[in-house]
Amino acid sequence: MRADYDKFGIRFQYPDNWTLEADDMLSGQSSATVYSPGGAFWSVTVHDPAEDPADLIDAVVATMRTTYEDLDSEDTDETLFGREVIGCDLNFYCLDLTNTAAVRVFESTRGNFVVLSQAEDREYAEVHRVFQAMTASLLQESSWLNGKGDL
Repeated sequence: MRADYDKFGIRFQYPDNWTLEADDMLSGQSSATVYSPGGAFWSVTVHDPAEDPADLIDAVVATMRTTYEDLDSEDTDETLFGREVIGCDLNFYCLDLTNTAAVRVFESTRGNFVVLSQAEDREYAEVHRVFQAMTASLLQESSWLNGKGDL
């Protein structure tokens, strides 16, 4: 089954057995994170449209490097659902387990959406398609991204 999130201009679908945490604009940014029963997570944060998308990615990578010294990072450019997306893929060790994370940034005139997904590699193989489906639903349903409004 699926659940729907729809607040602060962010809309996406996620598995109903995952746990949702959302934050409104108190910190100046809207965000929502969903956690799998196994600990993987997918998160979206809306940043000011004036912020450079590359700087947003660099900030995520820098933050990750403070925790994971041996972090490997590879930049990526791709087209998702007709939208140009920049990002990076990350690999690192945590508690002697390999982990994978992906950062993607979607631009609009009303905000830059930063999507971060992360899982231990054994779980990543299981949830990667779920991450893709949540990202697809974000791109298709969020009013800031889908052409409903002032992109």
